[in-house]
Amino acid sequence: MSRLQSNRRFHIAGAQPVRFDDGNASEALENDDEDQEREDRNVTEDQTRVTGDYINVLSRHYITKILEKQGDKKVLFADRILKFTGSGKMQRRILLITDFAIYIVDPDTDALKRRIALAAVEQLCLSELTDNFFAIIIPTEYDLLMASTRKTEIVNTLVEALKNTSDYELEVVRSNRFVYHAAADLVKEVQSEEVEGGVKTRIVRK
Repeated sequence: MSRLQSNRRFHIAGAQPVRFDDGNASEALENDDEDQEREDRNVTEDQTRVTGDYINVLSRHYITKILEKQGDKKVLFADRILKFTGSGKMQRRILLITDFAIYIVDPDTDALKRRIALAAVEQLCLSELTDNFFAIIIPTEYDLLMASTRKTEIVNTLVEALKNTSDYELEVVRSNRFVYHAAADLVKEVQSEEVEGGVKTRIVRK
């Protein structure tokens, strides 16, 4: 049984699939990694990076200001990711995980786009294949569908963070088909399958 009661309304409509060759998401993530490597060469030696911090949070003052404003200090994970909108559009974002919350930050505008308390997260969904897609399920809000080359590390970080701050063990669902709420009244299914040369992912409106 869910530990949080959801007031979501289900919207049923004809299937309208959005197809992603996983290579497209991987290419975008690889480009971000190359950009990060160039930035790393400009970081001074006294800016020490913590484990799980792939963007050097201390060198990004707008991020430290966001965390200070929220009262968060301990960063468990930080990296560039791709976030998917309700329409399936990919957006470049920075994902931060602290011991209290998840942050989604726009690196182009230096703006906090969303903050989710860890206590609000009920479930994590990811495929059993070597793709980059995963979803964070939040019953009281709309869910997050993202792509990252470090999805396994992100999942493990969230599981450990919740285990350390509460008695709740976060459920992890591994399936090549999983459902998430792209909006309060918009349900979608992520379908992954192996194809020649890689993995193909389809996002279908339910």
